[in-house]
Amino acid sequence: MIESLFNNQDISEEAVLIIKNAMVLSMDSQSNYWENASIVIRGNTIESVGNINDAEEKYPGARVIDGTGKLVMPGLVNTHTHVPMTIFRGYADDLPLHEWLYEYIFPIESEFVNAENVKLGTRLAIAEMLRSGTTTFNDMYYYVDEIARVVDATGIRAVLSETLIDFAAPNSPTPKDGLRISEELINRWGNHPRITISVSAHAPYSCSAQLIKDAKALADKYHVPFNIHLAETRKEFDLSLAQTGFTPTGYLESLGVLDKNVIAAHGVHLTAEDIEFLANREVSIAHNPECNMKLASGVAPVPTLLKAGVKVGFGTDGVASNNNLDLFEEINTAAMLHKLHSNDPTVLDAKTVVEMATIGGARVLGLEKEIGSLEPGKRADLIMLDMKQPHAHPVYNIYSLLVYSMKGSDVETVIIDGSVVMENRKFLFLEEDGLYARAEEVAAKIKEHGIELAELNGRKI
Repeated sequence: MIESLFNNQDISEEAVLIIKNAMVLSMDSQSNYWENASIVIRGNTIESVGNINDAEEKYPGARVIDGTGKLVMPGLVNTHTHVPMTIFRGYADDLPLHEWLYEYIFPIESEFVNAENVKLGTRLAIAEMLRSGTTTFNDMYYYVDEIARVVDATGIRAVLSETLIDFAAPNSPTPKDGLRISEELINRWGNHPRITISVSAHAPYSCSAQLIKDAKALADKYHVPFNIHLAETRKEFDLSLAQTGFTPTGYLESLGVLDKNVIAAHGVHLTAEDIEFLANREVSIAHNPECNMKLASGVAPVPTLLKAGVKVGFGTDGVASNNNLDLFEEINTAAMLHKLHSNDPTVLDAKTVVEMATIGGARVLGLEKEIGSLEPGKRADLIMLDMKQPHAHPVYNIYSLLVYSMKGSDVETVIIDGSVVMENRKFLFLEEDGLYARAEEVAAKIKEHGIELAELNGRKI
């Protein structure tokens, strides 16, 4: 175990924080919603929530936050992203996935993905996520030890994994090195209160069958999640049929790796049999609607997946293909996209969408017993939204308001694991000074190199 670096704030197990006079949406199994309620947090855990009239008398000396005019709800859960890629935001837009990935992203990553740039991109991404209400994210990338250190220092919660792929990665020359690094990460960070190390194979088209099986075996050995991109594009689907005789999902089923710890990102091109495989094996899907729209990858059959009992959460993917990490924008897009795609306005109703972004996302990551809802005994991961906004009134249905009216910029305060990490939109443990200027400096070098690379290969950027 690594000793926690998050010691900026001295919070004892008995420290108590009270939020009073707030609108509170619990997202618990009873769908509790109070127009005027309190939450008591002891240490990193929710002790009570609801109509608590004597909280201040019961807990003398507690810190009290007045929630008047605020909505308190569980923090949002981003089930799929690549946070260090924030440094590539806008680098190669308006391209099909495979051209974007193989001709632009992989080459530029080989030049600019290093420990320092990974830390920079991660800090920039966490700032963006906290500002828009994300308290937990699931990431696959490189130099994960550096990502974990930034996560630890800034107070956010994360599931992190080193990307395993069949060619040399920035910090692992071979897949064998990648597997070794993954296991070392699990052992180093395994007891951290906010960090879960998982295992990731990039995709069926970029990993050998043996690598996929070895990666899954490592995840199973340590009982951690296993991430993989799956059935994202029609090209991937057709290629899999031609090369293996199976759909991408059917191929993973044939390898024996589909299981309840699998988090499959995208799941756009799925047959009825594929969906049956996913449901029977209890596989989770990370739905990335804006990325899939921008790359014209297609529309994932989310209503059908949910009806089949498949766990589905929301992901943003990386900002090189989205181009932001705002889950409020993502849930708004998803709700309307699926109504249009199915020609049915009742599909993916607002409550379902909010569930997918909170407790549903927690289920995808296997963290539903810890986070995703505001209930006694759970970790205190919550956000406070400023309701003193014209677009926040009137309130007829709180779920509809959240999905169709509220914005990430309405998030005012963020509490994770009982610690206030952002208050009145000011970060407590993330330094903004110099962050954006440094990102622009790196971007200028990336752009210059990208132009040279594009000219060498007869392309434009």
